Amino acid sequence: MEMWKKNLWVCWFGVFATSAGLSQLIPILPLFIEQLGVHNVAEIEEWSGIAYGVTFICMAIFSPIWGKAADRYGRKPMLLRASMGMALVLTCMGFVQNVYQLVGLRLLQGTISGYYSAAITLVATQTPKERSGWALGTLSSGAVAGMLLGPLIGGAVSELLGIRSVFFVIGALLMVAFLAALLYISEDFTPSETPSPNLREIWSTLPFPEVTIAMFVTTLILQLALMSIQPILTVYIAELSTDTAHIAFISGMVFAASGLASIIAAPRLGALADRIGPQKVMVVALLAAGLLFIPQALVSNPWELMVLRFLLGIATASLLPSINTMLRHITPDEITGRVYGYNQSAQFIGSFGGAVMGGQIAAAVGIHYVFFVTSVLLLANAAWVYFRVYKKVSA
Repeated sequence: MEMWKKNLWVCWFGVFATSAGLSQLIPILPLFIEQLGVHNVAEIEEWSGIAYGVTFICMAIFSPIWGKAADRYGRKPMLLRASMGMALVLTCMGFVQNVYQLVGLRLLQGTISGYYSAAITLVATQTPKERSGWALGTLSSGAVAGMLLGPLIGGAVSELLGIRSVFFVIGALLMVAFLAALLYISEDFTPSETPSPNLREIWSTLPFPEVTIAMFVTTLILQLALMSIQPILTVYIAELSTDTAHIAFISGMVFAASGLASIIAAPRLGALADRIGPQKVMVVALLAAGLLFIPQALVSNPWELMVLRFLLGIATASLLPSINTMLRHITPDEITGRVYGYNQSAQFIGSFGGAVMGGQIAAAVGIHYVFFVTSVLLLANAAWVYFRVYKKVSA
């Protein structure tokens, strides 16, 4: 097997493990916080939001720092640092005695993250440019699979072995990812002897700085759109469903629909981006996603919603790989890690901001309007990408 393909599959497993490590807390976090001595429902909700959100804030802050380190010292050391660090932190979470220790370790988890960013940089720089869309789409499917299966792993393990066992299982999975990276990833990297460029110097070396900014903004808006409805989707499903006894199961199927579609579609749409250009795929996908949010506000039952979420998963599956492919094409090799780090920051800021935005809109005017606002954001972004990116890059 070619080196770049072997590295891709090892990184796929590592990205899956780290994504599962981030998402496995979703179904068990309120229950775990209650076990730690918080019994008031309002306080459980408050601490759940804090414990879940602080990780993404730290990831947004530290992603560019680890991206800079990847450019200077190599991508493989960053993969080893992140996987080993997260394995240790998640294992330690299984021993916490109060909610303050949990939040502290969640902060640390966000601080030492950076596996996905390093994996993107490694795969993007080693893959032949004509195959980069397919490779980055495949890597993206690992992240989606981890985010999709993480809550299932968390729920199943906590049911069988207890909540604390979840942290040990995910910690062990991340340790396997560390060993796989250590033993099987090959990187021909020569450390730079010149000082790392500052932000102004990076900006001056970009051939299309306005396109780079457009990619950062598109990443942020995409995550705003996806996360605006994610935390409150179960509430919406409960409004639509007459079968109140199986809301959790129905919600799981609706959640899984978009993730499953993305896993199936991401590599194929990535390969399409290689053939016709990521800018073309991006514009069509943004338009399709924006339009698909509108009927989701008008459905009459969860099954109609599930079909639309599956179609949405196909549309959005191509967006992050297309963005990463575009950044690869317009970014010099020596600053690729920094640029991907900034893009990861935009992604995490969008994830955090989207959850807040969706909750505020739903509380103020109703859940249906979250879909309409999200649709407007995506359609406006599609128009902006068409005029600022598509026309410029295709010229």
